[in-house]
Amino acid sequence: MGKGIVLGRFQPFHNGHAYLVEQALARYEKVTIAVGSAQDEWTVDNPFSFAERKDMIQRWVNTNQYEEKIDIVGIEDINDPPNWVEHASNHHGKGTLVTSDVGTRTLYEESDFEVSWVDLHERTQFEGWRIRQTCMMLSTVYDDDAARMVLAPSVPASVIEWLIEQDGLYRFSQINTSPHAG
Repeated sequence: MGKGIVLGRFQPFHNGHAYLVEQALARYEKVTIAVGSAQDEWTVDNPFSFAERKDMIQRWVNTNQYEEKIDIVGIEDINDPPNWVEHASNHHGKGTLVTSDVGTRTLYEESDFEVSWVDLHERTQFEGWRIRQTCMMLSTVYDDDAARMVLAPSVPASVIEWLIEQDGLYRFSQINTSPHAG
């Protein structure tokens, strides 16, 4: 069956990402989750470090008993689209990119990389910026049950627990630099 590769920033890992990974698992026996922008952290768009993102994703992997099927790697940005696929391949290896992002699909196809397309799943609910804005709103609400209730439709329960345990929601109040950040 080969290996599927799921590429994203995962800031944070949400149900849209989980759906994409599960689609990859249905198609391939092994999946590599490639975490982009691995060098970025503590910004509005990239609040979590690679180590933190790997940890939250691993929590989801363990909860779903996918440990034998999934590897997680980090990829630092090089800001050089023509050379991105070669650079990323050095980290995620060979396989088939599983994506729902048109730009990423085009970039990989232009580099003769095999791509498996997945239609977007509830895109308006699972947009990263929207979830980060919700986390920003929750960053000053010190009620874990309220955070669970608000995030439950868009973030896996295991990741919500990680965010609560690691004070991940509070971080958003620390990185908000303007009233309309995000």
